[in-house]
This record gives sequence, structure tokens and C-alpha cells, in this order.
Amino acid sequence: MDDRIEDKVARLLTEGHRTIAVAESCTGGLICNRLTNISGSSEYLEMGIVAYSNQTKMKLLGVPEAVITEYGAVSEACVRAMASGVRRLAGTHFGLAVSGIAGPTGGTPDKPVGTVFAALAWEDEDTSRRFLFAGDRWQIKKQSATEALRMVSLHLEENSREPRGEGV
Repeated sequence: MDDRIEDKVARLLTEGHRTIAVAESCTGGLICNRLTNISGSSEYLEMGIVAYSNQTKMKLLGVPEAVITEYGAVSEACVRAMASGVRRLAGTHFGLAVSGIAGPTGGTPDKPVGTVFAALAWEDEDTSRRFLFAGDRWQIKKQSATEALRMVSLHLEENSREPRGEGV
């Protein structure tokens, strides 16, 4: 039987002696909820922040105001800054961030309901993805959390080498 994605992430982080911090917007804490439902999560999860407002994204996570103004809170540039910001703030090996439009309102022609960006930051690098999910608000939140965790899992599987240090 396959592990749930959060079990897999927990196992890979624990085995690699690595830590993660999470900055969530549209998922409202669902990623951290899934990670903390696993006993022993304090070994790998340092911090989770629900950064729903633009002010919080800027003040707490260091997202530049110019990024919000030019690209919006639901953008690749914003989630990359969020992921780097939460990683720096927590002093972890990885920072994971997600921002999107869960609906049913808020969509635009360029960014319809279901548009979600996720980013994973580590060392001096990061990666991001854009998703377009279908469904109601809860379904979009669940899919967003699952795919963000899948990004972590895939990265850890592809880069299963010894860590080069303790966080930032």
C-alpha cells in the first residue's frame, strides 16, 4: 500500500535529518495540519504560517511590495519569495509556500478560480509550479496541499544526499 503523501514527506525529511517550514495562503494551514497529524512531526516541521493577507506576506515573509503590485499575491514570484522568506525566518533546510484562488469568487480571466502556485526553496535555489485545479473551495484546497507536498517528496527523492549543513 502506498503511503499518503504527507507520510512519505515525513519519512524522507526524517531519514535525511532535514527540516521544513511552511507558508500557506489559500490552503489556510491544511499542509501543516496534514504534517502535524503524524506523530514525531516536531523532528522535521519547524514552523507553519498562514500568510493570508498581503501585509503579512510582506511584513513577516519579506515578499517585496513590488512583487505584490506587479505580479499579485497569486503568482510565481510571490510564492518563491514566500518560500525563501519562511525558510530564512525558521532557519530550516526547506521552505514551502502556496498561494492561490480557491473560489468560488476572486478569479479573473488570467487567473481563474483554481489557479494555485507552489514553491519549494532550499539553500540558494528554489522551484515553483503553477496548477489549475477544478472543484469547489475545499477540493481546490485539498489538491493544492497534496501537490505542494508532492513537490517536496519529489525533490527529496531526487536529491537524497546528505545535507550540507543545518538550515540557513
